[in-house]
Amino acid sequence: MMTAAMKSTMVRAEKMLDFFTIFSKGGIVLWCFQGAGVTESFTGPVNALIRSVILQERSGNSSFSHGGLSLKYKLDNEFELIFVVGFQKILTLTYVDKFINDVQLRFRDRYKNELEQKGALKLLNNSFEFENDFKMLLSVAEESSKARGPAGMRTFEQSGKSQKTVKSMIETKGGDKGKEQGGKKNKNAKKEAPAAQPAKGDQDKASPSGQKMVENGNQSLTAEEILQKNREEFFRKHRPGASEKPSKSPKPQKPKGKQNRVWNTGGISTRDLDYSDKNGNGSPNGAEQNLEAQFDPEMQPASMKGDLLSVEYESSDEEEMEEEDEEVVVRETSKPSSKKGGGLFGMLKGLVGSKSLTREDMEPVLEKMKDHLIAKNVAADIASQLCDSVAKKLEGKVMGTFTTVASTVKQALQDSLVQILQPKRRVDILRDVMEAQSQRRPFVITFCGVNGVGKSTNLAKISFWLIENGFTVLIAACDTFRAGAVEQLRIHQRRLNSLHPPEKHGGRPVVQLYEKGYGKDAAGIAMEAIAYARNQAFDVVLVDTAGRMQDNAPLMTALAKLIAVNMPDLVLFVGEALVGNEAVDQLVKFNQALADHSMSDKPRLIDGIVLTKFDTIDDKVGAAISMTYITGQPIVFVGTGQTYNDLRSLNARAVVSALMKA
Repeated sequence: MMTAAMKSTMVRAEKMLDFFTIFSKGGIVLWCFQGAGVTESFTGPVNALIRSVILQERSGNSSFSHGGLSLKYKLDNEFELIFVVGFQKILTLTYVDKFINDVQLRFRDRYKNELEQKGALKLLNNSFEFENDFKMLLSVAEESSKARGPAGMRTFEQSGKSQKTVKSMIETKGGDKGKEQGGKKNKNAKKEAPAAQPAKGDQDKASPSGQKMVENGNQSLTAEEILQKNREEFFRKHRPGASEKPSKSPKPQKPKGKQNRVWNTGGISTRDLDYSDKNGNGSPNGAEQNLEAQFDPEMQPASMKGDLLSVEYESSDEEEMEEEDEEVVVRETSKPSSKKGGGLFGMLKGLVGSKSLTREDMEPVLEKMKDHLIAKNVAADIASQLCDSVAKKLEGKVMGTFTTVASTVKQALQDSLVQILQPKRRVDILRDVMEAQSQRRPFVITFCGVNGVGKSTNLAKISFWLIENGFTVLIAACDTFRAGAVEQLRIHQRRLNSLHPPEKHGGRPVVQLYEKGYGKDAAGIAMEAIAYARNQAFDVVLVDTAGRMQDNAPLMTALAKLIAVNMPDLVLFVGEALVGNEAVDQLVKFNQALADHSMSDKPRLIDGIVLTKFDTIDDKVGAAISMTYITGQPIVFVGTGQTYNDLRSLNARAVVSALMKA
């Protein structure tokens, strides 16, 4: 029977929870509860949880936010159930984690037979009467959280001060004086006490000659040993020739100054090395014209028409991670078997899936997997969340026959990584550009990122790919901060036009540069470039922005303004594959800055990622995982070199194969 206090607690707890639902991984809702006064359906937040967390293998963190609601969930992998509770984000409910665990255990124990049938139609036909148990568990959880909470403040009547009178306070002072006097007597007694001890000289005489002393850092040496040591040092210092240091082999002397370079000019004219202006007309572009003259038209890049090639890795199935015995075998007991012939039997017993997986079974393997991911450049926080997600996904599952813990965990981790790298939505730029053409407007792509990651270089590669597919490109030079940024884009423009001469395209250059110099407002230049592209019927506008660190507030505000004012079709973050933990900080702060300085209720965030310098990292491809996990957005382009052809698309399985390679 429930007491009146428990009933009132239960009513109050029901008002705090918006909903609680139990459903299978197949989408069948087995039981649900909706809080008092809640009119909105819980299907929206639950569907968002399924799309953004469960299907994307992001269950490392058991909490999720949607609008004003905070959702907690728990997976039951043995019966393939999901328990979800939702409550207002402003509430701090400390008992939710324990409560959802209690509900899971009670529901499993009560309907174990029905759940073991594993049939969707059978589950639909069953009626799960769980409301009374749910309310009882909710009231118990609420009461237990109260018991653990801090004690309330006492009233004045309950305190000891309310019982004191003036007389008692005077007596207390007198008592304190008596205590003080007693304390003084005790101090005097303590001062007199040392008189009974022997004198210091007697103590020195009484101390044996072999007593240990601590002097000048000579711990654990007797007085005689210290004297002997000092004598030896004295004679060694005053011995003739003692000050001379033993001769060492002479170090080779470094040459003074810089050595003259020897130029091998055989068959090469020195004019080929001179890039200065020889026109005599003061033209600042003489160096660029010499560069173009040296560009060999026969050394043209290969055609990039159509979709980009994907990144490939050479990996063999024989290369597996080294696995220790205690990580491979499902440990039934902690002590080895002492029976004869137990070796083979114990090995088979470990291989055969005879029990459901627990967190303790997976912990050694997960710890090794986590260290392996960090060594492959995955951010440490992301590696921990991935391993936690795999543990939640596998906990309670019964292993198949002749399978090991390590192989099961590794396969689950590979599936999770592939799911993370595969985009939720496909970014097809060629199709989007053709759709923008039908609307008679340019398709606008904005590039942003930190300093030195290769924004301008990869912008030129993407320009070449778009030109190869028959589109005209306008490059907007909105990096008005870095010296030489406009000149770099101008050289790329001339190189691209030399690869695709205007004569082959109706006399019109296929790529043009829109620039207004340095020190101007980048957002205004981008707006003018887009208007110019619309009037001149350009197909694509590529907006190059200045590199900026994620902690530079003024530059981040300027970037957010550029994106908010011009509303580009695609915002690409350019990041290098060499970063580890820094990738998380960069992407989080870039997204946060775009959200904070946006002018609309739905701010434009990063839509995709360009991963550069991919050819410099061998198999340490963890930055791809970190960036995709943080943003949830796909890697659209991968830069693999320094030529216009070195642009690829991401192959998720090839990257995961390289990541898991030992």
